[in-house]
Amino acid sequence: MADGFAEYVGQRHERLCRTAYLLTRDWQAAEDLVQTALVKAWTAWRRIGADPDPYVYRILVNTHASWWRRRWRGEVPTEALPERPAGPDLETGIARRSDLWAAVGTLPPRQRAALVLRYFDDLTPQQVADVLGCSVGSVKKQLSRALARLRVDPALHDLKPEVLR
Repeated sequence: MADGFAEYVGQRHERLCRTAYLLTRDWQAAEDLVQTALVKAWTAWRRIGADPDPYVYRILVNTHASWWRRRWRGEVPTEALPERPAGPDLETGIARRSDLWAAVGTLPPRQRAALVLRYFDDLTPQQVADVLGCSVGSVKKQLSRALARLRVDPALHDLKPEVLR
């Protein structure tokens, strides 16, 4: 294997899968997305610089966007939760989380990618810009638009305002 590739995959696989899941909301699709991104990274590994994260994340985001464009728009993945006794607070929390993720799922791919990378992967705006291959201003614009869309989503009207800041 190319120098360092196996080590890189070992260190980053879980984080890449988490990011892919947040983009796709489907564990099987996330695994497929990560595998595809890693194959693409493997073919270019010798050309990648000392810090491969921006390059690999960019592959991941671009591959997701490509898949999203080809996906049939009428299909919406859902997760069936097993029935279990739960109190009203737990049920409300699950419903709110589900509503939030459904709303995030309606965002355009670039806005969703910026939102996931910034707030769920905790990357800096500069790191997000490196991954997406754009300027920091563009990242801020995408984040602003994404948050604005989420703020006006009727399903999220009763969320605490600080959640969408």
